[in-house]
Amino acid sequence: MRLSKEFLATLGVVCMTSGVALAGCDTTDVQAYAHPTLFGSQGHTLVAADNDVIIGGKVFKPCNAKTVNGKENVIIGREAKQALADMKSQMDAARAAAYDVKAAILRSELAWQIVNGLGFSKSAPNKYTDLSSTYWAKSEIDRALAADVMIGYPDSTFKPDKAITKAEVFATFAKLMVVDHDKNATPVFEGQEVQYIPNWAVGCTNEVIASGILAAVPDKDTVVTAEYLTREQVAYMISALKAKFNINTSNGAAGCATQYAPTAVKVKLSEKLSARNSNVGDTFTAKTTEDVTISGTCFPAGSTIKGVVSGVARPGVKNPGFLEVSFKEIKNGDLKAELPSSAVAANVDVVKNPNILSRVLGSPVSYVGRTAGVAGRSVSTTAEIVANGTEEIVDNLSDALSDTASLHPLKGLKSVGSGVIAVGKGVYNISKTAVSGVFGIGYELVDEVKYIIVPSTTNDSALNPDEELTILF
Repeated sequence: MRLSKEFLATLGVVCMTSGVALAGCDTTDVQAYAHPTLFGSQGHTLVAADNDVIIGGKVFKPCNAKTVNGKENVIIGREAKQALADMKSQMDAARAAAYDVKAAILRSELAWQIVNGLGFSKSAPNKYTDLSSTYWAKSEIDRALAADVMIGYPDSTFKPDKAITKAEVFATFAKLMVVDHDKNATPVFEGQEVQYIPNWAVGCTNEVIASGILAAVPDKDTVVTAEYLTREQVAYMISALKAKFNINTSNGAAGCATQYAPTAVKVKLSEKLSARNSNVGDTFTAKTTEDVTISGTCFPAGSTIKGVVSGVARPGVKNPGFLEVSFKEIKNGDLKAELPSSAVAANVDVVKNPNILSRVLGSPVSYVGRTAGVAGRSVSTTAEIVANGTEEIVDNLSDALSDTASLHPLKGLKSVGSGVIAVGKGVYNISKTAVSGVFGIGYELVDEVKYIIVPSTTNDSALNPDEELTILF
């Protein structure tokens, strides 16, 4: 998956990901209900859905394009965090217990991140005496050595549990990339001279800076001032490398990451997609607004693109929600092509706000539906609380009778007490749900009134047919 500089332009937290970006993520938690609430709800659960592309987050609707700065790149962040979790899961219990993503990355961990992140599969026995067959990252280190990404020490040790310096990390990444850079200039990142860079590492540090992958790294000040990078920072570097570069390991590790020229597909949706009412599995279509060449075939403007909603997080209070969708194919007459799986990110050209008449006519109808949804979910949640509570109370009563009959009156009394507590919990949770439902109905009313008066402040998590969406591959 690759990202462009236009990513997040005009969007609050609008992003796209691809299956490649989420390799290693089997599922994503998707909120299966829409109920603005002060408290949360015990009656609803999270469901999982396969996902490819996120479009959504909070979509601002200003009259002019609005660039959002300083937002964490969602795609890179999600993959980096998953890689860190996967690495921890492979460690033995003692290592996992002491695991801290903010700690300096070790040599074994760098090998793990690189070979798993970039897909190096070739392995060969190594000569290093301090790598036992049971070492947690033995396979990854063997693959890193076979790819000539890393090397051990002259004393025939690899020192897998030694922290690797920032300069050594940059040298490793520079070996992977092909980027034009100044080999002799003093390394400067975000206006500051990078510290702890010996002369031998000046060129490779400049190459990493020129690649742009450090822009996605957390705690940028420490990239400049610290001698070591953290596990988290290196995971973000790997994810950013995959996002910004073509990765081709068929000829080995050296120079396997090369920069690319993206293909832009400009489309307008044929229908509105909204996190409020779209569901996983919903299909949709869009029309291209310009000619585009996919897989060597030229598709004229007006070609049809098919997609599917693969995940939904419903919006609520302080939760704008989002949609996850994937674009599958493009078609025009007999011409047809699958869209690349390495979809990039999105840039939306914001259209003028809907006119006042359409807002006044549409909002009351919308409010009725949204209110009915909140009320219905409140009732269903209350019913579920009552059902669960009744079961718990009856079970406790049964235990009390059984324990008393078995000449264990104290246990029976304890069960009675648990039943009383269950009644109290049920009353408390029903009260919360009632208050939450009333609040939700009021919230929906305020949201609709805001949309009528100042539409740029509402209508979150939606893409409209009149908006042009640029997809980059």
